Amino acid sequence: MKAFMDADFLLSTPTAVRLYHDYAAKMPIIDYHCHVSPKEIYEDTHFDNITQVWLGGDHYKWRVMRSNGVDEYYITGGASDREKFQKFAEALPRAIGNPMYHWCHLELKAFFGYEGALNGDTAEEVWNLANRILQQENMGVRGLIEQSNVCFIGTTDDPADSLEWHKKLSEDPAMKTKVAPSFRPDKALNIEKAGWHEYLQRLGEAAGTSITTIETLKSVLADRIALFDAHGCRASDHGLDRISLQFVSDAEVQTIMDKALGGEAVTADEADAFRTHLLLFCAREYARLGWAMQLHFNALRNPNTQMFEKLGPDTGFDCIGPYNGITDLAKLLDTLQLTDELPRTILYSLDPSDNAALAVILGAFQGTEAAGKLQHGSAWWFNDNKQGMHDQLVNLANLSLLGNFIGMLTDSRSFLSYTRHEYFRRILCDLIGTWIENGEYPADMDYAGTLVQDISFNNAKRYFGI
Repeated sequence: MKAFMDADFLLSTPTAVRLYHDYAAKMPIIDYHCHVSPKEIYEDTHFDNITQVWLGGDHYKWRVMRSNGVDEYYITGGASDREKFQKFAEALPRAIGNPMYHWCHLELKAFFGYEGALNGDTAEEVWNLANRILQQENMGVRGLIEQSNVCFIGTTDDPADSLEWHKKLSEDPAMKTKVAPSFRPDKALNIEKAGWHEYLQRLGEAAGTSITTIETLKSVLADRIALFDAHGCRASDHGLDRISLQFVSDAEVQTIMDKALGGEAVTADEADAFRTHLLLFCAREYARLGWAMQLHFNALRNPNTQMFEKLGPDTGFDCIGPYNGITDLAKLLDTLQLTDELPRTILYSLDPSDNAALAVILGAFQGTEAAGKLQHGSAWWFNDNKQGMHDQLVNLANLSLLGNFIGMLTDSRSFLSYTRHEYFRRILCDLIGTWIENGEYPADMDYAGTLVQDISFNNAKRYFGI
C-alpha cells in the first residue's frame, strides 16, 4: 500500500516517476488564464487566516460544503472565518475521488508543510499551523507566487477596466513575475442579459464617449483592445453560454442595438446576431495583434433562481450546458479563415462529450503562425479532475498532436491554486510513462522528458510569445 499522497503520488510506473521528478517538477509555471486580482498582487496582500486565502471566492469549495448539507451561513454568510473553516474541514473527507481532496492536500503540503489529512478533528491543528505561517513576511501574495515558480500570470479583465494595477505592476522593479491582462468583453456582447445598457454607459465613460451606435461600440472596443495590448495582453477570453451564429447586415445589427437601447427585449436570434457581429470584429483585431482567442462555451448559467437572486453569478451554481455548438463553431472558424483573419484559438467546452469533436476540428484549421495554432484547452471546470484531465489528454493524443499542447492553467481566484499545475503534470507523466513502459513509445528519456517539459511550460511560452 502506498503512503497517502507521497512523493510519487499518481505516478504508477518507474518511468512516470522519472519523467515527473527529473523533468516536469522543475519547470516554471505559465498561468495564462486565471481570475486573481492584480490589485492584490501589486499590494502584496497578506491574509489574516487560511479561510481568507482558501475559502473566500472559491466556489469549488463552496459546492463541497453545500453537498454536505452545510447551511449557507457557514459558506457565504456571516459565520466567523474559524467556523467556516471547520465546516469545510468536516465536509472534505466525504470528497473521496473529488479533485478538491487532492488539491487541498497538495496546497497544505506545498505552502504549510502539512503532511496529514484535514478533517473535523484536525481542523484546529491545521488552522493554527496555517495561520502562524501566513504571518511570515514571505507569505503575502507575491511570496506565494514566487515560491510557486510562476513566471507569467494572465488575469481576466473587463474592457472598461483602467488597468491601473497592471500599469503599476509593470513599473515595479521588485515584481519578478510578468502579470498581463486578458481581454474579457462578455458584458458588451451579451445584449440580452440584464445590465447590458448600464454596462454600455460605463464602457463609454471609460472611453470618454457615448455609445449609441454599433460603429461607436466597435471603435471603443478597438481602442480598449489597443490599450490592453500596450499593457502586454497576450490573449482574450470569451465566456459563451453557447456558440450560436446568426449572420445579418450591419443595418440589422444597428436595429437590434436600437431596440435594446430603447428598453425592448431582444429575441434569442437577435442576441445571437449581435454577438456574432462583435465576436467576429474582435477576433479580427486579435489576429491583427497576434493575440490568442480563448472560447469557453457550453455552460448552463445560474439555474437556481433563488440562489442567483440571493448571491448573484459565479457563486457555485452553474452547470454543464445542453448545447452542441460544433457546427456553428466550424462556421465561426471558417468565416475568419476565409479572410486569413483567424487568430490563435483555444477551445474549451464544459461538456466532456465534445472532447473528440474539438480535438478533430483543430486539424481542419491549423496554420503556420504557430505549432498548434488551434488548441483544445485543458480540461475545464467540472472536467478539471483526474479522469477529466486523462480523457482530454488521451483524446488530444489520439486525434491531434499532444506534443504541441500548451498545458495547464488554474482558472482560479486563489493564490494557492498553483499546485493544480503539479496535479496536471503528475497525470501527464503517468500517462506518457505508461505508454513508454507498454512499448507504445520509445524509451528515449531525453526526448520524452523534453516532450513533458514542452507541454508543462515551453509550448505555452512560445505560443503566447512570453
